[in-house]
Amino acid sequence: MVWALRLVVVLGMWMGCAGLVQAGNPAAHPVRGNFDFPDRNAPAARIYGKALPPVGYVDFCGRGENECQFKSGKVEPLMLTSENWDAIFQINKHVNTKIRPATDVELYGSPDFWTYPVSAGDCEDYVLLKKRLLVGLGFNPELLLITVVLDENREGHAVLTIPTNHGDFILDNRRTEILRWDETGYIFLKRQSQPAANEWVSLQKAAPQVVVSTKAN
Repeated sequence: MVWALRLVVVLGMWMGCAGLVQAGNPAAHPVRGNFDFPDRNAPAARIYGKALPPVGYVDFCGRGENECQFKSGKVEPLMLTSENWDAIFQINKHVNTKIRPATDVELYGSPDFWTYPVSAGDCEDYVLLKKRLLVGLGFNPELLLITVVLDENREGHAVLTIPTNHGDFILDNRRTEILRWDETGYIFLKRQSQPAANEWVSLQKAAPQVVVSTKAN
């Protein structure tokens, strides 16, 4: 009940600021919308060392955003419950529904500009908003990790990783379904470090340099 009340408050505040109308009752959950995880030993994505943060993220942090400030040292995975899983699912679905896909070039005249979207944005903007809303619900930011991947077309893409006791789950603007990292079909390159937001780690032995896609999706 506590998570449900927090969800109503956080979404209500955001929609009021964004000038959006709240959707009706959510549709039935698809696969991985329900809290049902038989495999408790799903492997986490392997970390190979330090990595440079994306240029767009560095610029974003240079504008003084609070997202870049956390430094806690906590690394324990999130212990999933039916309540906090439902909150994660609803935030992912809500942002995917309410934000219109648009490129940074269309919106800002820049190939790579990270910001919190109001009504439109590209992949990293979806990630930033989901993270902000989840933190507003009480989730620890060190368990909400901005992640850079290569998609099925080998183009750069940003998603949000949540390390849990059931494996690392991925919030993606391309789908409502929430999958484990190894079910997405993506190649995982790098992500934020759990102990500190402005430190990044490599998920490849030799991660290639990549620019997050300039496409809206």
